[in-house]
Amino acid sequence: MAETTETETSEKKPEKKPRPRPKPRKKPVYLVDGARTPFLRARGKPGPFTPVDLAVQAGRPLLLRQPFEPDTFDQVILGCVNVVADEMNPARVAALRLGMGHAMPAFTVQVNCGSGMQSIDTAFRYIQAGQSDLILAGGTEALSHSPLIYNRQAVEWFGKMMTAKTVGAKLKALISARPSMLTPVIGLERGLTDPIVELNMGQTAELLAQMFDISREQMDSYAFQSHQRLAKAHEAGHFKDEMVSLIDRNGGLYDYDDGVRPDTTLEKFGTLKPVFERPYGKVTAGNASQITDGASWVILASEEAVEKYQLEPLARLVDTQWSALDPAIMGLGPVLSSTELLKRQRLKKDDIDLWEINEAFAAQVLACQAAWDDTEFCREVLHLRSAFGAIDPDKLNIDGGAISMGHPVGTSGNRLVLHLAQALKREGGKRGVASQCVGGGLGGSVLLEAMS
Repeated sequence: MAETTETETSEKKPEKKPRPRPKPRKKPVYLVDGARTPFLRARGKPGPFTPVDLAVQAGRPLLLRQPFEPDTFDQVILGCVNVVADEMNPARVAALRLGMGHAMPAFTVQVNCGSGMQSIDTAFRYIQAGQSDLILAGGTEALSHSPLIYNRQAVEWFGKMMTAKTVGAKLKALISARPSMLTPVIGLERGLTDPIVELNMGQTAELLAQMFDISREQMDSYAFQSHQRLAKAHEAGHFKDEMVSLIDRNGGLYDYDDGVRPDTTLEKFGTLKPVFERPYGKVTAGNASQITDGASWVILASEEAVEKYQLEPLARLVDTQWSALDPAIMGLGPVLSSTELLKRQRLKKDDIDLWEINEAFAAQVLACQAAWDDTEFCREVLHLRSAFGAIDPDKLNIDGGAISMGHPVGTSGNRLVLHLAQALKREGGKRGVASQCVGGGLGGSVLLEAMS
């Protein structure tokens, strides 16, 4: 009988498949404090503060009241759209001026109107992943410092003058100058115009008003309500825990949002002429957000940091969502991002106690309400079985918004989240959503849960 080898008699053992690695647990993230400046209306000339000036003045009192040193933070993230030439990477400049130390990493984010909210989202994900414990996240903007830009013809002329080698060449270039070269392009106007659909933000609001049949009277009424609510909020001291005063170099004090008009009337709104689509448009200077300067910061912390420094969080950041759509109807961004956010969290509209939706335009906020209330839109676009339903006006922007307060684009998203946290605490609410439309066809939303 033939001898059997060990190889022939041994059974082949099945190869062990590697076990899938468990996904790392997402760590809780808390909003523990925050501060913003008053929002100052632009008045046709550069205001008293640059973007970094605003960020520093908002940050100093915030950092001074913390039970840890400024250099304890892991990093600084700041949203800013119109960065001035003398303040490249304003996050780093602000961090150094705030005394946070030379070793403090700091970077600036730019997502148009969503920049201040993006700073929070980025910080949220760093802490959630366990890579950071304390982050200072903010937004700053000085729209009054938006530059005047020479047109292309003028730029080419300057080029000829600079490269001319001989006196004759310089004279030839000199006499080619035209008066039209002296007319500058307003940087802010170009920045608020979408390069893909070639519509400015006001025109996109006009488009939404047509799509959802929103009347001029509805828009003016909403704008009037915004001013009334903001005026009452100031009078009641609702911003005392989030607003810090500004002091300019001449000792001037700024301690309130100076765009609010407490004495205005609905009739006055009706007298204003259309701005973007004359003579038949509906968007006016009264029912659109104001061009302003302002800054806002929030401090985000891990559970370990909360325990270590005995912090008292205002709210827990539950989730965030960014969505995209046609830039021509960018104002509907909050509808997409907020609905997706709630679907993922298995929440319904009635589970949300307070909403903050940035008031870029009255038409834009009203269009979001109309879209949520439209069954066909909700089925085809949001993939819902029925209409989501309009938000209860008593839960939406309860202390006014950008129409009365102003919209410093890189700041607004940060302010929305900060104020939502404070409003939930004041009103005893459990959950809140802060959302905004973003130029270029985006929408961003943040879900907060108040600390019981």
